[in-house]
Amino acid sequence: MSDHHVVVVGGGFGGLQLVNGLKGAGVRITLVDRRNHHLFQPLLYQVATTILSTSEIAWPIRRLYADRPDVTVLLGEVTGVDSGAKTVSLRGGMTLGYDTLVLATGATHAYFGRDEWEPVAPGLKTLEDATTIRRRVLLAFEKAELEADRAVRDALLTFTIVGAGPTGVELAGIIAELAHFTLPKEFRNIDTRKTRVVLVEAGPRVLPTFAEELSAYAQQALEKLGVEVLLGKPVTECSADGVQIGETFVPSRTIVWAAGVTASPAARWLDVPADRAGRVTVEKDLSAPGLPDVFVIGDTASVMREDGKPVPGIAPAAKQQGGYVAKVIRARLSGKPAPAPFKYRHQGSLATIGQSAAIIDFGRIKLKGWIAWWIWGIAHIYFLIGTRSRFSVAWSWLWIYLSGQHSARLITQRETMREEG
Repeated sequence: MSDHHVVVVGGGFGGLQLVNGLKGAGVRITLVDRRNHHLFQPLLYQVATTILSTSEIAWPIRRLYADRPDVTVLLGEVTGVDSGAKTVSLRGGMTLGYDTLVLATGATHAYFGRDEWEPVAPGLKTLEDATTIRRRVLLAFEKAELEADRAVRDALLTFTIVGAGPTGVELAGIIAELAHFTLPKEFRNIDTRKTRVVLVEAGPRVLPTFAEELSAYAQQALEKLGVEVLLGKPVTECSADGVQIGETFVPSRTIVWAAGVTASPAARWLDVPADRAGRVTVEKDLSAPGLPDVFVIGDTASVMREDGKPVPGIAPAAKQQGGYVAKVIRARLSGKPAPAPFKYRHQGSLATIGQSAAIIDFGRIKLKGWIAWWIWGIAHIYFLIGTRSRFSVAWSWLWIYLSGQHSARLITQRETMREEG
């Protein structure tokens, strides 16, 4: 093993793909992440909506590399990078030296300057976010069952999702199915079928990155499930009492934010140019401007396609970037010519609307309905890490498909009604 030290910050799709791509390269690798697990983020909304449990979409990073003595895993939070001294600083005072640094630190939800909305309108990026949303959704029904005041009860049974991208559409569809089909027989004082699920989008259509005909199908499928779709109406205020949408106030005690993301502070750490979302504007080999030994990948990087459009912030893109940077590092260490500039290969866009409909855009081939839903499910199971995870997720989906019962309806964390307020 050489003395070349590669520090990778972030154990998401890009970071893990890079570490996997350096297997046998003869380098020392230190992988740093704020959490001890790798998260299959595309299915995070299914934890939030009681379909899957946390253990079905997350795996301990240490276990993944238990048989890789070249990989050291550290649970820590990066607070800064000194590119001149080639060091990374961690919270608590630890400093790591590096020969090559890869930042795959991802993104978090953006509130467009209204960060005070976060406590009442949580986003969905982590397991903690998912279990918080799940708790609030389930507690809303429990509180409504006890509530005598009709106006308060109606507000408790109104769920508002801000943002109609894939996450917002998927959340809205599953919450509507939960309320209208799964729960009605379980409550005595309320009719959960009268639940309102409101999906708000400032733009002109849902799923704007998909073809218009697929977007229109998704909206029709949502409305068939009972979701109220409000388009062209930005949210101007969020509070514990509800949401201001244009000139209309919607009393709603459960709000979920799915309207935008902002990158990690990587650009500030490196003091390099960034786009409006805070992503580092990288070179063609995905290195940071003026820092050939520092690479930035995944949601932290702003990468342009040949047609001038940005590479989407999705798992396949991050994996492709991680694999590419591994090839660049290998070429440098072996003295071979560098690979051609990074080229993103779009493998299609997928989104679900409830448990029996989905849309898939492969470019020339576009699918919708139950066939698309089955393809979506197969694709996600294929990318899950470990045979056990694939089996458990497949079983959970099959159970719900056959019985209509969600398998993870547990209220966890702060469980009491008093603490939830």
